[in-house]
Amino acid sequence: MEWKRTAFDWNQARAFLVTAEEGSLSAAARALGLTQPTLSRQVAGLEEALGVTLFERTPRALLLTQAGVELLDHFRSMGHAATRISIAATGQSQTITGHVAIAATNLMATHFLPPILYALQAKAPELQIEIITSNRLSDLKRREADIAIRHGRPTDENLFAKRLRNATAHLCAASSYLDKVGRPARAEDLSDMHFVGAEYPEQLLGPLASRGVNLTKANFNYVTASGTLSLALVRQGLGIGILPAEIVDAYPELENAWPDFEPIEIETWLVAHRELRTNPRIRLVFDHLSDAIG
Repeated sequence: MEWKRTAFDWNQARAFLVTAEEGSLSAAARALGLTQPTLSRQVAGLEEALGVTLFERTPRALLLTQAGVELLDHFRSMGHAATRISIAATGQSQTITGHVAIAATNLMATHFLPPILYALQAKAPELQIEIITSNRLSDLKRREADIAIRHGRPTDENLFAKRLRNATAHLCAASSYLDKVGRPARAEDLSDMHFVGAEYPEQLLGPLASRGVNLTKANFNYVTASGTLSLALVRQGLGIGILPAEIVDAYPELENAWPDFEPIEIETWLVAHRELRTNPRIRLVFDHLSDAIG
């Protein structure tokens, strides 16, 4: 196939690349922080510039055309090159001003980061800190964040990771809920109680069963991807939640619902791209978070 020789906008190329990788305009728009109509215009502009159709638009999905498939690897190479340029440029910066993006779960961001960032402000008052709250793992290599606080060890060798600490999660509930339904005397009593669960409660069934707590999805009357909302629901007395010990200790209305429950270990890792460790502002924030959380 002969391609049309033309210049095109990198924003259009990035729009195509992310749309192809995410599988839909809506997901790609969220990933790029754009509106869906803007993203759609960028993809259409690239198609017009190249003189080819990159996607077949069906009612349910976007499908790459043959031309789109053939071009995708080339655009991926361009994306990797652009990322390497951005990382190298960031690594050469020697100022303690500027932007640093930190990715963390909303529970970590809400309950742990504010006092940590308050102390950081005294060290570097000119920094602009962006906090990305999501349970989805941010892609550091594509610069979705500069630093990530994760609850699992990264496997990518291009990332610098430091293990900070282990915490434990327990079954906890509001005293008002346990006053109403009764405090469990045996593990079997928990199967008759309501639970507040994460986005995919079925993933909790195995770890709970291995600790003698046998539940089904029907026990999870309230499910949310938001850790802060999960905490609010438990505090309201709507059921039992699995929360870090520090959170339980912070709220007097909460108590350990089943003291014999074997705690669930929670690892905390601080992660950044290796080359970003040469940047003073990234290093300052990384080391500050390491000291404060660790």
